[in-house]
Formats: sequence, structure tokens, C-alpha cells
Amino acid sequence: MSFLRVLICIFFPPLAVLDKGCGSVLIVFLLTLAGWIPGVLAALIINNRGRY
Repeated sequence: MSFLRVLICIFFPPLAVLDKGCGSVLIVFLLTLAGWIPGVLAALIINNRGRY
């Protein structure tokens, strides 16, 4: 995961998962509304999951 993608995950999590599909965007958006930290963690996990 690139440094730019990590920064986007931290500052605006839904934008970081736009290329992963609308389900991921919706989950991250709802978690970000519930609290900033759960949204950031979900965005980081979703973006890191495709690397393996």
C-alpha cells in the first residue's frame, strides 16, 4: 500500500476505498459516521487485504 493511500485512509476513509466497490464504500462511510477511528481501521484493512 502506498504512502499516499495510507494518508487518504487516515484523512478521508471512504475516498480510499472507492475502487473496491460500493459495498466497501458504504461500510467505511457508516463506520466513519459512527466514529473516525473505526472508519480509518476499516479502510486500512480493506486496502491491505488485496495485497496477499
